[in-house]
Amino acid sequence: MRADEATLARLMALSQAGDRQAYAALLEACERWLRGYYSRRIAPGQLDDLVQETLIALHNKRASWDPARPFLPWLAAIARYRWVDHLRRLYRHDAGELHEELIGSDAEPAIAARISLERLLALLPEGQQQAIALVKIEGLSIVEAAEKTGQSESLVKVNIHRGLKKLALLIEKE
Repeated sequence: MRADEATLARLMALSQAGDRQAYAALLEACERWLRGYYSRRIAPGQLDDLVQETLIALHNKRASWDPARPFLPWLAAIARYRWVDHLRRLYRHDAGELHEELIGSDAEPAIAARISLERLLALLPEGQQQAIALVKIEGLSIVEAAEKTGQSESLVKVNIHRGLKKLALLIEKE
């Protein structure tokens, strides 16, 4: 069976009504779809676990699907959230070992950018990290950042200037 929108939506509606055979067919079709979705985004050795984790999430959230709405975007949203959680776990587990093949060529640009930014900031002294994060990323004023960090306003400005200068040099070297 092909995992098209109409078939999946019909199977899900039947599943919500208690049809066990439809539910088994739905899970099988979703498993194939998820394998295709994740195969371009994660390492092959992690594929089975992430597919199973997503199928469990689908099972737990099956009552929240509205038959008046499309099924595939709903499934894709669950898959995307599971994938982002997977990347977060990987990043926390070994921040220095997140390889490009785990992110994939069509990865979410915001996730890749955030990981790169956190890696770059980690190369700076703590004061510079804090000042840049608070003012340039979170949007606090110099005064607010000074109060939050306990640094003087002048030191916050100096830390931002020096930190951004060092980051620019690091990026140029790469």
